[in-house]
Amino acid sequence: MYVPEHFSAPSTEAMLQLVRQHPLGTLFTAGESGLDANHIPFELAAEQGALGALHAHVARNNPVWTDVQNGDEVLVVFRGEEAYISPNWYPSKHEHHKQVPTWNYKVVHAHGRITIRDDERYVRGLVAKLTRAHEASEPKPWKMTDAPKEYLASMMLAIVGIEIEITRLTGKFKLSQNKAPEDIQSAATVLIERGREALGEAMRDSVHVKKG
Repeated sequence: MYVPEHFSAPSTEAMLQLVRQHPLGTLFTAGESGLDANHIPFELAAEQGALGALHAHVARNNPVWTDVQNGDEVLVVFRGEEAYISPNWYPSKHEHHKQVPTWNYKVVHAHGRITIRDDERYVRGLVAKLTRAHEASEPKPWKMTDAPKEYLASMMLAIVGIEIEITRLTGKFKLSQNKAPEDIQSAATVLIERGREALGEAMRDSVHVKKG
């Protein structure tokens, strides 16, 4: 991924935080059948290894888990906030007209080595963790024990676990850092007014980083 220095993610923790907040990753593999991409929710284990590990499961009928070998290099892409940016949102455009449209976004590429975990205990534990994490905000969180035992057992047999040891993280937080502070602030305000608060606030924060 091409990352100009001014768009580089500020820290490893910032990249891991994006993964936590946007856990649906795109897993890219280059197995025996060639290039493939699968969209999978991941559980981040930040404490595992130097950069952390990603845990997920796929349907047993999905050929991805038989198409790769343990230790193969893979890439998982996590995308955060994104939005179109109009040059009309920059005060400087109305002064000299030397602005063009662009797209702002936050994205993290996690490179790693994959291990297939065709292990019912692993899969059951992973599903429990994912369920607790994503049901936590529900008024009455769903629990695995809510499903009939036999039904749940059949569901566990229908999926296969995958584990990815993260070996390299690359983050691109494109937040108009190459623009003047007043232009960034103005575009951020428009985004916030239009309901894109997360990206707008991230742009405002980037101004403080530049000043610091």
